[in-house]
Amino acid sequence: EQHSNLFIDSDKNINFDFFFVRKVMFVKYAQGFVVLPGGFGTLDELFEALTLIQTKKIGRFPIVLVGHSYWSGLMDWIKSTMLEEENNINPEDLKLFSIVDTAEEAVHVIDEFYAKYLLKPNF
Repeated sequence: EQHSNLFIDSDKNINFDFFFVRKVMFVKYAQGFVVLPGGFGTLDELFEALTLIQTKKIGRFPIVLVGHSYWSGLMDWIKSTMLEEENNINPEDLKLFSIVDTAEEAVHVIDEFYAKYLLKPNF
């Protein structure tokens, strides 16, 4: 990161000396991921979370990708290559995330997840 997010209160801003610790903490306390278009770091954190949920190393939480147009090429490749051609994932793995276009849809996916499992986020 070049600088901290301007919306983080200074008393809640945490800097890590090692990137892997940041990733561990990022996933450990997550109650949902809303993933916006980004670069390699975004993909790294997305696939880290998906892998940990898929392999049952952590409990499931909602993962919401925002922007059909941005994510569609990657999703097409995941379905055609990883799932159909190579059989590297199962069809159930495609249910680990949702793709939406609006903030309202993202909130709906998260609310629906927690209502289904009779859980509530702690915020």
